[in-house]
Amino acid sequence: MAETGPGRAPFVRLLVGFGRELRAAGLAVGSGDVQAYCAAAAVLDPSDLLDLYWAGRATLVTRHDQIGVYDEVFRRFFLGAADPVRELLTIKASAQAETEAVFEIPQAEPGPEGPDEEAVLGWLASDVAVLKHKAFAACSPEELAALRRIMTRIRLTPPRRRTRRTAPGAHGRVPDLRRMVRESMRLHGEPAELRWRRRKVRLRPLILILDISGSMADYSRNLLQFAYSAKRAAARVEVFCFGTRLTRITRALATRNPDTALAQAAQAAFDWEGGTRIGASLDAFVRDFGRRGLCRGGVVVICSDGLDRGDPEVLATAMERLGRLSHRLVWLNPHKGADPGFRPSTLGMMVAAPHIDLLLSGHDLSSLEELAALLPTLN
Repeated sequence: MAETGPGRAPFVRLLVGFGRELRAAGLAVGSGDVQAYCAAAAVLDPSDLLDLYWAGRATLVTRHDQIGVYDEVFRRFFLGAADPVRELLTIKASAQAETEAVFEIPQAEPGPEGPDEEAVLGWLASDVAVLKHKAFAACSPEELAALRRIMTRIRLTPPRRRTRRTAPGAHGRVPDLRRMVRESMRLHGEPAELRWRRRKVRLRPLILILDISGSMADYSRNLLQFAYSAKRAAARVEVFCFGTRLTRITRALATRNPDTALAQAAQAAFDWEGGTRIGASLDAFVRDFGRRGLCRGGVVVICSDGLDRGDPEVLATAMERLGRLSHRLVWLNPHKGADPGFRPSTLGMMVAAPHIDLLLSGHDLSSLEELAALLPTLN
């Protein structure tokens, strides 16, 4: 069960009381279910209403028709202020009203009277739809903090590829002779049903190379937050940053706490907000990591404005080699913005353009969500 020290005891009693309320409302909630709820809440933020809601829904609800009862009991129990702990939760939700997103709890079947009623956790007032389309450079520090919190909830799925190895499957093109022979022998020579084998599927590597030079100062920290979310969501993600030289920060971003991870990544890169040498940095990546197979069959995402102070020939050669080594080469340029007719104007972008498979902006949260939605399609 979750740790129940002096600081955790009030929350544990609160969760146990919530389990009693659900049981009184007709849900089959046992002591083992409440223990699982406490254990799930222990690894989350027990003072976050959203975490409490989904932890309980995952551990205490077993059937779809119970969701409506669960939602009603949750709103009545946690959004009231009958005891100090619940009042603390309500105050915390109110304090974050200006910097949190709106999250809706799915309702049960709509009633016969009037339209569906939206259940909103806390008093969350930010217009997220507008904030997502606001450029990072135009956001206030409070809005940037809200965007980073939203970014931690992005679920990124890297593309997959079919391998040459096969595995048993319900459908396929290759018959599974070994399984059919074993089944036929088990049936004393009677003809067996057709069994098939299908090709295995595995994740493609995802490599993020972020420009942290001075010209990218308005965007680099938010792109680094996106890289942290990507690293937490998938296993085969490598993250590099560059200004005047290339730095691998994958291990720094492996820390669970996002603030600690970003601080470690910033400390590892000594050339933060300095000059830019895109060609030399990409050439170092190809020589030190690309040739070793790190990006073989993978998707490489370069986040940069294309302002390069190095030799264009070095950049052209590095991009050509990187295009041959990787499966897809994606470039995020914040200057593109929402302009569908964007044409590269910097020398670095003009040199790199012939080797790019997909050009996106990356200037706001909406464009990063677009990248996250496109990645699974880059098979």
